[in-house]
Amino acid sequence: MAGQIAYIALGGNLGQRNRTLAEAIAMLNDRPGVSVLRVSKMIETKPVGGPSGQGDYLNGAAEIQTSLSPEELLEVLQDIERKLGRDRESEERWGERTCDLDILLMDDVVMDTPNLTIPHLRMHDREFVLVPLNELAGQVMHPILNKTIATLLSDLKKRSSP
Repeated sequence: MAGQIAYIALGGNLGQRNRTLAEAIAMLNDRPGVSVLRVSKMIETKPVGGPSGQGDYLNGAAEIQTSLSPEELLEVLQDIERKLGRDRESEERWGERTCDLDILLMDDVVMDTPNLTIPHLRMHDREFVLVPLNELAGQVMHPILNKTIATLLSDLKKRSSP
């Protein structure tokens, strides 16, 4: 399959997190126009933002090859989220969820529409995104910041350390 390489963030903190994220990856790989190439190790992280009292998140990243447009890929990801129990209409911002799938990078695509921003707007400020992404794409360049994922992670760790 010809197409673009994209990196997808995976996360969730409700239910059987490992099983839910494994199902999300399998469902993504089963979609026409999508092939999952690699998946990072999953890491457990504390919630960032949102209401207090949430359970820890399980986060990871997937490298895919896709012939879909960014908008078509977003539709696929949101459909998988719905099938795995996510209800974006009723959930609280940065609240608990069964499954969260976000497009982080898609080759050198830079876009900002009301529904989709690529590269992901806050990825460079989120260790729970950069750690798994670095495992798969440490030398990939952020198309706006012109830094590798490994450098973004290193910069973030320097900013976060006391």
